[in-house]
Amino acid sequence: IESGGRLLEFGGTEYMVRGRGYVRSLQDLNDLVLDNRNGTPIRVRDVAEVAIGPDLRRGVTDLDGTGEVVSGIVIMRHGQNALEVINRVKARLHEIEPGLPHGVKIVPVYDRSDLIHRAIANLKSTLIEVLITVVLIVFLFLWHPPSALIPAITIPIAVLIAFIPFRLMGVTANLMSLGGLAIAIGALVDAAIVVVEQVHKGLEQWEREGRRGAYQDVVVRATKQVAGPSFFALLVIAVSFLPVLTLEAEEGRLFKPLAYTKTLSMLAAALLALTLDPALRVTLTHVRPFGFRPRWVSRFATALLAGRIRSEASHPISRFLIGLYDPVLTWSLRRKWLVLAAAALLVVSTLPVFFKLGSEFMPPLEEGSLLY
Repeated sequence: IESGGRLLEFGGTEYMVRGRGYVRSLQDLNDLVLDNRNGTPIRVRDVAEVAIGPDLRRGVTDLDGTGEVVSGIVIMRHGQNALEVINRVKARLHEIEPGLPHGVKIVPVYDRSDLIHRAIANLKSTLIEVLITVVLIVFLFLWHPPSALIPAITIPIAVLIAFIPFRLMGVTANLMSLGGLAIAIGALVDAAIVVVEQVHKGLEQWEREGRRGAYQDVVVRATKQVAGPSFFALLVIAVSFLPVLTLEAEEGRLFKPLAYTKTLSMLAAALLALTLDPALRVTLTHVRPFGFRPRWVSRFATALLAGRIRSEASHPISRFLIGLYDPVLTWSLRRKWLVLAAAALLVVSTLPVFFKLGSEFMPPLEEGSLLY
């Protein structure tokens, strides 16, 4: 029956009849033949009373199993700032609340701003975690506070500089663009760490040779040795995401912001590796202790801003790790073909697993909300 269901009552019991056919009226239903008894057709009207029953209820909204409520959804115009729209909606609801009938209240069921705030908080926590980790690791291996400060300064500046082209290109801060930044943060510090390590090694050699020449020249020379390779290493990582920019339709709209933010932030970090990092290295490198008064402030400033260049041989952690690494390196170089064959075998062994992997357009987003 094309139009909704028809209600049949037979023996005090009601039956819902649904199906596809050519029934257009109650008379058509009454004339339907159910059976033949001794050549006499038995029709629906002979055994039942046909009537139009109430239509099925649709669009009923139940809130938490406590009862039926009236629901509404706010639709945002394309390209608008979701957080600003939500804040304006909340302000408007607060204005009309005093005029609602007695006992009627507006209860938000799904608030997208919670997801937005958590996404921003996730980016902040990731940035802080990376900063703390990098500072601790650099300080642990170099025992030189000024060296640990340089990556900590470079990372947030690279992220902030990246927002300038974002704004010029119209890239908004959404889940995907913030995700691109979160992915890039871990790689932004690579060049800064390489520069710091190379300069520290150069100053170590300068100390060992009796401090011949100006330490600024040592810093500049060491920076030049690794700045170029570090710059292009970051560019390689940035370029690896460029194919994402060729995506079209829904895929392009979804993933292009991620590729833009990651690529532009990596370009900003590569630029800082050639400019800000060397300048910070020269500025923060002091080879002579401070001599101002009071003396305790001078000693504290010397420990924090000047430090002391220590060699790897005098560093217990570096000495221990080198002791572990040297035998492995020597063994691998003596049996290079065996190592290469084992590596190739490992790669080949992953092929069956690779072909059995599934695929998905969008990884699941654990948003923490239920939307009907």
